[in-house]
Formats: sequence, C-alpha cells, structure tokens
Amino acid sequence: MLQTPSGGAGSGTAARDSGLMSIGTVLNVLREEFPEVTVSKIRFLESEGLIEPQRTPSGYRKFSAGDVERLAHVLRMQRDHYLPLKVIREHLDAMERGEAVQLPVVGRQRTAEDVPEPSAARTVARLGRAELLAAAEIDEGDLEEWESYGLIAPLEDGAYDAEAVTVASLVAELGRFGIGPRHLRVMKAAADREAGLVDQVVAPLRRHRNPQTRAHAEARAKELAALTVKLHTALVQTALGVRLP
Repeated sequence: MLQTPSGGAGSGTAARDSGLMSIGTVLNVLREEFPEVTVSKIRFLESEGLIEPQRTPSGYRKFSAGDVERLAHVLRMQRDHYLPLKVIREHLDAMERGEAVQLPVVGRQRTAEDVPEPSAARTVARLGRAELLAAAEIDEGDLEEWESYGLIAPLEDGAYDAEAVTVASLVAELGRFGIGPRHLRVMKAAADREAGLVDQVVAPLRRHRNPQTRAHAEARAKELAALTVKLHTALVQTALGVRLP
C-alpha cells in the first residue's frame, strides 16, 4: 500500500491542509516500489497526459493521493506488462468511464522468472543537481548553504541519491519555524553516530568470506537502522511529552 504523506517544501498552508504533495514527496512515495523513477520521468508522464497535477500560483506542481495512485498504476503497467503509453492512457480512460475492461496484452508480460532474487542488488534512484533543486523546490543558495553544514552531500560522481530530496524538504520545512541549518548540525552529528553504531555491528558480516553472509549484512543494516529511527523518535517524544500520530 502506498503511503501518501502530505505537504512538502513550498506547498503553502492550503496545499498542506488539502493533503497535496510536492513532486519531491511523490518521488519518495513511489521510489520504494519503483527505485528507478525520477523527477524527469514524472514530468514526462505529465507531458504525455497520464496525470494532471494541480499548480500553485507560483507554478509548482501539487499532487493528490489519486494522482500518486494513478502514477503507480502507470509505472506498474509499464514494468509488469510492457505496455506503451498510448495503450495505458486508453486503458485508464476506459476505467474512469466505468467500463469493465481487461488489461490489454502487448508483447511479453513479466513472469516469476523475471523477478530478481531478493538478494540481487537494486538500482538506487539518483538525481542530478538540477533535479534535486526542482524536486525539493529550493534554490541554489539554499543547497549550497546546507552542503556547507554537511546536511546534504553529493555522491562521488556529483549526483545525489533520492534520500537527499527528503532531507532537503525537511530542512526547508524546519526553516519555516526558524530552525536554520546551523541548528541542525547536532541532529546530523547524532545521525552520524547512530550510523556508526550500526556499521560496527554489520561490519564483520560485510567482511565475511561467505557471499550469503555478506548479502545478509544489508538486511541486518536496514533492520538496525529501522530500530534506531524508532528509538530516536520515541526518545524525542518522551523528552517533549508529545505523541506523534
């Protein structure tokens, strides 16, 4: 089930209240199932008439939960059934008219043999600098400042992983409350320490001679990361005396 968090940098009060999402938020919602999806891909599907997001007065795209579900449906039909966009559009239009339609068969459909093994490496979504700026709806000055504080860092080839969009959007959102990047250095330092702790636990697995044991290291790292995030959230809630929904 797709999660549909609301809001995002630059969304405005009305957009947040109505549950609309920025393109960066949509990217993060989709990338768990579709790790190779990009901002450019979403914009292309819009240009082809597959989705019609709303626009703010300043021109930013705002997506509803229905838009996200429709996007996921389009991407799924492309991935699993190898359907061209024209066929997908006709299929979706027929569904919206309430017609009982079967999924068309074009070419070879994906079978169980096509699904990679769970241990197979998955391609991590990557963004260029311009894509990151557009996805997080920030300007170059913001990104340069956040990079100077170590909150965001490019990969070795100068690209960014998709998680940078989440970080940028959250930093921008906190900025609206007067929490600047210099205040967030303590959070970055804490995150680095938590990551270091996890790395200490999984490092022996990553160095193991057995390939299966090394592959297991990634799953263990994800499990430990999830636990540390939950503990961090619980400790903050306890310290503030609040409970998040």
